Amino acid sequence: MNRLLSAFFITGAILLLIGAAVYITHWVYAPYVYTVGATLVALAQVNTPYKGTNRNIRRLRRQQLFGAFLLVITGGFMILTEDNEWILCLSVAALLQVYTAFRIPQEEKKEKEG
Repeated sequence: MNRLLSAFFITGAILLLIGAAVYITHWVYAPYVYTVGATLVALAQVNTPYKGTNRNIRRLRRQQLFGAFLLVITGGFMILTEDNEWILCLSVAALLQVYTAFRIPQEEKKEKEG
């Protein structure tokens, strides 16, 4: 199961990046490619739960899941709006994803050591 989730995450991340990068060319299917990628990334993150009791990691996981939700919402903005409102949503989602990607392993390391 872990390999499947890793494959979902990697495939989703590649599609997400391609969709966002190609959007500026006004390719009709770019928002849909992005949305499929964002959905795969969100599914991978939702299906890897934290079963521990560390409050900091639980908080960071909630932030990570909120960031994944914002990635999917960004796809909706790309499809439904004609301006660039989606960029703000994507920026917040990316900030949350990057922050939690660094902080969760730090907290897990602290938990193992102490």
